[in-house]
Amino acid sequence: MTEILDIFKLLLKKRFPFKFVYSNEYWLLDPGHHIFPIRKYRLIYERLLAMGAKKENFLKPEPASEEDILRVHGAKYLRKLKTGTLSSTEAQALELPYSQALIKFALLTVGGTALTASEALKDGLAVHIGGGFHHAFPDHGEGFCVLNDVAVAVEKLRADGKIRKAMIVDCDLHQGNGTAVIFSRKDHVFTFSIHQMDIYPAEKAASTLDVGLWSGDGDEAYLTRMRAHFPRLYREFRPDLVIYLAGADPYGKDQLGGLDLTLDGLKERDRIVIAEARKLRIPVAVVLAGGYAAEIEDIIAIHINTIRVAQRA
Repeated sequence: MTEILDIFKLLLKKRFPFKFVYSNEYWLLDPGHHIFPIRKYRLIYERLLAMGAKKENFLKPEPASEEDILRVHGAKYLRKLKTGTLSSTEAQALELPYSQALIKFALLTVGGTALTASEALKDGLAVHIGGGFHHAFPDHGEGFCVLNDVAVAVEKLRADGKIRKAMIVDCDLHQGNGTAVIFSRKDHVFTFSIHQMDIYPAEKAASTLDVGLWSGDGDEAYLTRMRAHFPRLYREFRPDLVIYLAGADPYGKDQLGGLDLTLDGLKERDRIVIAEARKLRIPVAVVLAGGYAAEIEDIIAIHINTIRVAQRA
């Protein structure tokens, strides 16, 4: 009987041979009637359970410590967030209604991405059902992003001596301007962003490498540009970790963009980023980033497809 149970556990591990990071508290944030689809986190969690994931496949994050937040963000900005003393301009730039629940959510998702990155180093891959808030700068937030979870995760791992170099592969529809600024003078991080040019942010910051596309470009243009850089960049930079922002918003039915990628095109994008890194035995931490299709089922399908690609990788 013991041998049978051991075989059964092995089969389950093969189904999901990596950890998910998720908290039920993510979806308790209520931004009101807002385009940001906060309930996608819970729906993805439920879908994974229906696919055979077990509760033990999921790790629950803790809120990021002040020490870790201050590796990236200024003390003055953090104090304003915690005390609710943002100026009206600063609060408006977030494009989410300010509340203590929002700050709790931000701290928790930073902790979630840090945990995901740490688990990826152990297992080769981990997925955060959340994260990817790449428009947060050291001294302010904008574009639905309060704190830059990806940047904090990288700097925490480096301070802990777990990595020397990291690569951030940002495939969200929008340029990762906050991340680009944070790492602009740091050669231990390679920032790659492929994004739509003719949308927010109006002024793009300089990543290590930016690939700009235009409304209507579609699968062929997008994937051609991706293949031109991967896996070559992995081989040249040799990061100890890749953090992949697997945004669902390049999808053709997204309400905020126009890159016109199909579901198949997005899956191939995921394969290029994840599978090519794993072939070189580079750990990959996946965060979900954006996605604003009118039908939330489209958003869920895209993120689940990313996880399926990760399974095969």
